[in-house]
Amino acid sequence: MKSPFEHAVQQHGATVLRVCRAALGPGADADDAWSETFLAALRAWPDLDDGVNVEAWLVRVAQRRTIDVLRSRARHPVPTSEVPDSTASRGDPGEHDHDIWREVATLPERQRLAIAYHYLGGLPHTETAELVGGTPEAVRRAASDGLTALRRRMTGEPGGPTR
Repeated sequence: MKSPFEHAVQQHGATVLRVCRAALGPGADADDAWSETFLAALRAWPDLDDGVNVEAWLVRVAQRRTIDVLRSRARHPVPTSEVPDSTASRGDPGEHDHDIWREVATLPERQRLAIAYHYLGGLPHTETAELVGGTPEAVRRAASDGLTALRRRMTGEPGGPTR
């Protein structure tokens, strides 16, 4: 028997938010993708099979929502006359980790998504490869290169990944 939907939100909400932030960067787009993920999940919840890995399912739903946002960004630039001074904090997971989210956002898309879906979303490399395209080995390499780049940037080491 499935647990109530509220339990899924409480148990997996932080993971889904990390995936959204890794794919979209910190800010409103990630928060909106998180909300859209759970709205879509709520609509599908009654028909979800009992044996489904809920966390993996929610990460896949989040992946689709982040793709929607990325496509929307590419098509509709949003001009603004004022840039906010700082990001609002709402007690979300990682609220003090804006530096790392900015660094993740600067990674090439393939590396960023490999890290988001595999390390933050908990999907195996095979499922991540299905989502981003390519082979599990290529996804593993992209994630490794992304982590190497993040470590170097965050520790101030010179150089970067060779690819």
